[in-house]
Amino acid sequence: MTDHFRRAITRREMLGSSSAGFGMLALAGLLGEDQARAAGSVVNPLAVRPAMFPPRAKRVIFLFMHGGPSQVDTFDPKPLLTRDNGKPLPFAKPRVQFAQTGNLLASPWEFKHYGQSGIEVSDLFPHVGSMADELCVLRSMYGSNPAHGGALLALHTGSDTFIRPSMGSWITYGLGTENQNLPGFVTICPTLGHGGVQNWSSAFLPAAYQGTAIGNASIPAKNAQVNYISNPETPRDLQRMQLDMLKDMNEDQLRHYGVDPQLEGRIQSFELAFRMQTVAPELMNIADESKATLDLYGVNENVTSNFGRQCLLARRFSERGVRFVQVTHSYKWDQHGDLRNGHSHNALEVDKPIAGLLRDLKSRGLLDDTLVLWGGEFGRTPTAQGNDGRDHNPHGYSMWLAGGGVKRGYVYGATDDYGYYSAVNKMHIHDLHATMLHLLGIDHKRLTYRYGGRDYRLTDVSGEIAHDIIA
Repeated sequence: MTDHFRRAITRREMLGSSSAGFGMLALAGLLGEDQARAAGSVVNPLAVRPAMFPPRAKRVIFLFMHGGPSQVDTFDPKPLLTRDNGKPLPFAKPRVQFAQTGNLLASPWEFKHYGQSGIEVSDLFPHVGSMADELCVLRSMYGSNPAHGGALLALHTGSDTFIRPSMGSWITYGLGTENQNLPGFVTICPTLGHGGVQNWSSAFLPAAYQGTAIGNASIPAKNAQVNYISNPETPRDLQRMQLDMLKDMNEDQLRHYGVDPQLEGRIQSFELAFRMQTVAPELMNIADESKATLDLYGVNENVTSNFGRQCLLARRFSERGVRFVQVTHSYKWDQHGDLRNGHSHNALEVDKPIAGLLRDLKSRGLLDDTLVLWGGEFGRTPTAQGNDGRDHNPHGYSMWLAGGGVKRGYVYGATDDYGYYSAVNKMHIHDLHATMLHLLGIDHKRLTYRYGGRDYRLTDVSGEIAHDIIA
C-alpha cells in the first residue's frame, strides 16, 4: 500500500467528506426513483403509498353533472326568490357576466324536508332526497370562471388557465392504487369537450397517473369498453414472453441514455394493459349482478339505464381497489332556456341511479371509506335568461359530499337570500380540493411535484380545509 493511501486525513478533511456524505444520503432518499431509473429499472408508480396521516376515506367517486345544475332549483331553496319572482335583483350583478339576464326567476319546483336531518331538496331529486341523512350539502361553493371550458378545468385540475394534472391524477400519485391489475384512475364516458382529455390528464405527472377513459360521452354506456382488452390471436404465455423481451429492450435503452419519462410510461402502460386482461372483461360485464341490484340503479329502465350503468360500474371499480372513479352526465345541464323541461329530464336520468349508488355502497360497507362527490362546474343565476332559462353562475352554487368521513345530514355554508353569491363559509374550488385530500389522509401543501424549476400542487398556493364538515 502506498503512502498516499496510508496518509491519515485531517479533522477538517474528515468533517468535509462526511458532511458531503450525509448530504448524499439525503439526496439518495429524495432521488431514489431517479436513481432506479438511471439504473435501467422502472419503478412501479401505482404501488400503494401510505397516507400522511390516518385517512377517513380510501377512494373517491365523482359524479360530474356537465353543464352546471342550478343550485336554486336543486339543493339551495330560496323563499325570497319565490316571493320576489319577476322583480329586479335588489343588489348589483357581477361586473363580468357570461351573458345578460333580467329579473328574478322563481324555481318551478317545490322543496321538501327529508330524513331526520330535515335537509331541503327540490322535487327534482326525490330519490337523492331520501338519502339526505347521508349527504353533506355544500351551499357556498364559488369559482372565478363563467365559461364551461375554464370552469371544467378549474374543477378538475385546480387551474383554468394552464395545463395541470387532474385531481384524480394527484390523488393516485399520492396514494397509488389497491389493485395492481387495474388503473388507479378511471373515467367512465367522459366529455370530449370543454377541455376534453385535459380534464383527466396527468399533465407533467408521470403518465401512469393519467385517467383511463372507458368510452366517452358520445357512446352509450352499454357500449363503452376498454379498447383492445383481449387478444384472442396470441396465447397469454406468448404475450408474456413478447412483453418481457420488449421490456428488456426498453430498459436497456434507459440504461444507455438515461431518464426518459415517455419511454417509462410506455413500459408501464404495456405491463398494466397485459394485467388488465385478467380482470377488466369480468369487471365490465354486469351480468353477474342480481336483478335487485340492477333495479336499484335503474339499469332496466330506459330513462335511467345509461347513467345507472355508469354508477354501477363505478361501484364495481371502486370495490376492486381503483382509487378514483369519475362518471359524467354530459352535456345536458346548460339550460339557458327551457329550464323546466331540461332540468326535469336531466334529474330523471340521474336521480334514481345516484341514490342507488349511495344505498349500494352503504349496504356493502363501502360508504364509510368512499368519498362521493356530486356537482357541476358552476351553478346558475337566480335571474332569468329569456322567459325560462338561467345563465352561468360561478359566484355561488351547490355541491354535495357523502361518506368518506364527512358529516351526514349536514348543510355547510350559504349563498345570499336569492342564491347569487356565496356568502357564509365561502368554499372555493381550492378549498374543496384541500378538504378532499385531507379526508384521504393527504396534506395538500405537502403533496407536491417538481416541474420546470418549482414545486406544484393541486391547490396551487391556496386552499383551506373545511374542518367543520369532517365528522
